[in-house]
Amino acid sequence: MLMRTDPFRELDRFTQQVFGADGTLARPSVMPMDAWRDGDMFHVEFDLPGIDPESLDLDVERNVVTVRAERSVRAEDVELIAAERPRGVFSRQLILGDNLDTEHIAASYRDGVLGLEIPVAAQAKPRKISVSHESGNAQAINA
Repeated sequence: MLMRTDPFRELDRFTQQVFGADGTLARPSVMPMDAWRDGDMFHVEFDLPGIDPESLDLDVERNVVTVRAERSVRAEDVELIAAERPRGVFSRQLILGDNLDTEHIAASYRDGVLGLEIPVAAQAKPRKISVSHESGNAQAINA
């Protein structure tokens, strides 16, 4: 369904949590994700609280879904008391298996969660195959 190919992603996430780096286009911040299958539908949710929905950008190229979002940086003339929430650019790519229908992805953003619903492709669904058989009655042909 979903292929995890970046072994260093967790290390990047940990580093950003420790050092509090803001995301840039060259080095975007991570976005936590959950993914699961429910029947013939594959669900993915990204935590993106406080993101302007207008900044969300989803692209699909072949079997790769790219999600980008941005949380604006605070004005520099304010005195920050605490700054624990990452700001800047967030990005994540999902490599989907061939058994998902990337032509019919639905996306919604509600309560700070970006949700994707990806249907299982018709060719990947289990199906019955009928077996034809011939009856044992042979008929003679008279000429």
